[in-house]
This record gives sequence, structure tokens and C-alpha cells, in this order.
Amino acid sequence: MAKGTIRYWAAAKAAAGVHEEPYDAATLGEALAAATDGRDGDFPRVLARSSFLIDGDPVGTRPHDSVALPEGAVVEVLPPFAGG
Repeated sequence: MAKGTIRYWAAAKAAAGVHEEPYDAATLGEALAAATDGRDGDFPRVLARSSFLIDGDPVGTRPHDSVALPEGAVVEVLPPFAGG
């Protein structure tokens, strides 16, 4: 298990109710499942549509359960957004 931080941006921050929180998980899938536990409403829907960065590197389309989290990593949760 690795410990690190999940940071939420924009709609993910609003749905989570916090800007960031710690995780203790081996994979991105485990960290997101733990973050979703006990939260309802828009949070699971926002996560399902979000993109993720781990220490600045995009996760892309890799299955979240296959993405290992290193100790001290920062997971950025980036929901879809529009702007210009």
C-alpha cells in the first residue's frame, strides 16, 4: 500500500466537498473506490467522467486497477470542463 494525496479540481472538488484528501492504496482503482465509499450524489458520476494524472503523468485509458500508485504520489482528478 502507498500513501499519498488525491486532489480534486472544478466539479470534482464540488462533488467531493474537499479540495484534497489522503489515500492509502496500491492502485488508482483502490484509491478511487475508497474515495467513493460513503459519498453519493454527483461524486461517482463525476469520477466516472474525469481524467487522472499521477505526479503529472496522464493515466489515459489504462484500467484503474492496473495503475500502481507510488509512495507519496499526488493523484489529480480533472473533470471535463469547457472554457476558452
